[in-house]
Amino acid sequence: MSKRKGNRGISLRVFFCWLVVIAVIVLGLTILSIVILTKNFEALSDATKEQIELDGAAHELMDASDYLTENVQRFTIEGDRTFLDNYFKEANVTKRREDAVSKMSENPNSADALRQLQDAKKASVDLMQREYYSMLLVIKAKGYTGYPEEIDTVKLSPEDEKLSPEDKMHLATKMVLDDEYYSQKEKIHLKMEQSLALLEELTMQQERDAFQHVHNNVINVFLMSILQTACIIILVVMTSNLGVKPILKAVEKIRTDNPIPEIGANEFRYLAHTYNKMYTIYKGSLERLNFKASHDELTGAYNRSGYELLLTSVDLSTTHMILFDLDNFKGINDNYGHETGDKILIKLVRTLQHNFRNDDYICRIGGDEFVVFMVHSSDMQKSLISSKITHINEELSDINDGLPPISVSVGIVHGTKVSGTEMMFEKADEAMYKSKQNGKSTCTFYSE
Repeated sequence: MSKRKGNRGISLRVFFCWLVVIAVIVLGLTILSIVILTKNFEALSDATKEQIELDGAAHELMDASDYLTENVQRFTIEGDRTFLDNYFKEANVTKRREDAVSKMSENPNSADALRQLQDAKKASVDLMQREYYSMLLVIKAKGYTGYPEEIDTVKLSPEDEKLSPEDKMHLATKMVLDDEYYSQKEKIHLKMEQSLALLEELTMQQERDAFQHVHNNVINVFLMSILQTACIIILVVMTSNLGVKPILKAVEKIRTDNPIPEIGANEFRYLAHTYNKMYTIYKGSLERLNFKASHDELTGAYNRSGYELLLTSVDLSTTHMILFDLDNFKGINDNYGHETGDKILIKLVRTLQHNFRNDDYICRIGGDEFVVFMVHSSDMQKSLISSKITHINEELSDINDGLPPISVSVGIVHGTKVSGTEMMFEKADEAMYKSKQNGKSTCTFYSE
């Protein structure tokens, strides 16, 4: 009797082999999705870095334009050749405007923003002709010789040539301070702001695309893992430990804005590590930019953390550190109560805000100790700073607001006088204590 062929059912070995083949294919697809996902994260990181560079370039042009304005204005007002030299050093040596345009031109995606930036630079260059004319008036009024060759191309009108030195100085100052001048400056700022807006729009689109790719690939990885678990129980256990569980946890953590656990397969650990590294940098940036994290809740000034962050970013070579200490503040708290003391601290910060520029930084570094970073200031501004301190003490002594009078003792040091931030604070503190010893309600400059 012959053996019957057929109806043997499905071979387990064949079925298992097919399951293994399918599992290997699915595993390969999963790894590919993870690799693609990792590259998408890297693309997102590159887009962020690119935005930071382009944004910095636009701000560099804005800062350079404002720096030229500041120096030409101060030269026409004070007649100090230092400001003339600063102006042409920026225009001919530092060349931040040209560098900003060059940096942005390297990015093919920023063509629209580049055009706005180029227009801003052209407007800034056009405005320089007016500035050259005002500087020539000062040079003629002061009788300076050996001035930059750019001014040789400028000729005064016969009427202006006949003006007295005083009238020439007056006209020069007017040319860089009148409405027409600031109208041209406003056009420059508008172009730069339009450039920044276009950059922001470009970056947001790139980030949206990158996040969409990340989301799609996370879903792909998840689906591949689910399919793999359906192939064989043994592979389910392996995939669950090395792929499915980590991915499920990652999806949940991403949805709840938390770090991804670095568990599972080596590829996923690398992906999680890459994501967590970017996540840490992103959260750290948010924390540094968060107002509550860097500002004192009572006064609104920068707190100690903000102060320490500023120390790492402020250009000390062009910055004054001004250390304020309230005189007899403990007596205020003892006699009037801490609520009154808090109001005085708030009054001090408002007074500092009134007397310093928006660009300057006000920090509360202790109970009644405050620091002001007066940026973009040279060591030759002692009289200006002294007058500010005098005016501050006058406002603090005013009792019309119902608060008791108080004063501050101040220590001042310029960044060029010290070798680092620790020494800068140490010397400011020493100068402040000299003010205390000299009767308080005054200021002392540290000198080497």
